[in-house]
Amino acid sequence: MFTRTRLTVAAFVAVLAVMTVITSYSVTLYRLFCQATGSGGTTQRVAEGSTTQTARIVTVFFDTSVAPNMPWRFIPVQRSVKLHLGEDSMAFFEAQNLSNHDIVGHATFNVTPDKVGVYFKKVQCFCFNEEKLAAGEKVQMPVTFFVDPRMADDPNTADVDQITLSYTFFQSKKPDTAIDLARFSAKAPDAQAGSRLFAAQCAGCHALESNKIGPELGNVVGREAGSLAGYPYSHALQTAHLVWTKATLDQWLKNPQAFLPGAQMPMHVDEAIDRNDIIAYLASLPKPAG
Repeated sequence: MFTRTRLTVAAFVAVLAVMTVITSYSVTLYRLFCQATGSGGTTQRVAEGSTTQTARIVTVFFDTSVAPNMPWRFIPVQRSVKLHLGEDSMAFFEAQNLSNHDIVGHATFNVTPDKVGVYFKKVQCFCFNEEKLAAGEKVQMPVTFFVDPRMADDPNTADVDQITLSYTFFQSKKPDTAIDLARFSAKAPDAQAGSRLFAAQCAGCHALESNKIGPELGNVVGREAGSLAGYPYSHALQTAHLVWTKATLDQWLKNPQAFLPGAQMPMHVDEAIDRNDIIAYLASLPKPAG
């Protein structure tokens, strides 16, 4: 009788231990399940970008928040982007530590509608890591992504033309594994990132090989300001007598009116990292023949 009781107690303890382990890891297991299947709007992680595109276009909106005990400012740099299914795209998010001490954060993420989660592919994202931000520091963090072109073949998503990508930053529970977000503010100019920024922020007014609302910019580096034939420049640019170098372009993009009073360009690029990437992209373009 005593032996049977001991066996019963041992079995009960074993079952209780298994249940405790399952409960302890249920959140982690559920998160891994979602990442593998796209359940609950969880986006997918892939090693490289897309190689095919379709004619179908979707608009991706960006939404951000922070946990109540997280003294960070966290916002999307752009409200939305339009892209073809299968088209590689990049978005930027700005984070600033408002406290007087370093903080390690971790970003959770999802997309809506939930049924799109399996098709939303992220190649690069700050959400893959525990991220440290120094006291008072502000950085812009890129996310590289695409929407799988196979979504066009899914009748369940035929009605989807808008997707919202949402992030929430929490204080990390694993600060010892963090990497430093300062890597984004200290990086060298990136022409590839600049091409995406150009498409998102500049292409509405400028083309590389023709005039639009603004003059063509394919050969702007090294060109005299206000000299392109056929474009109605402002008097300020026509009489500026300056050459567009990396330095003058940086000042122009930062604040056109302050750099050249009387300039009519209404846009500006606040972040130095973005200006450097855009200028690197423009400088990388081949010069026209002749």
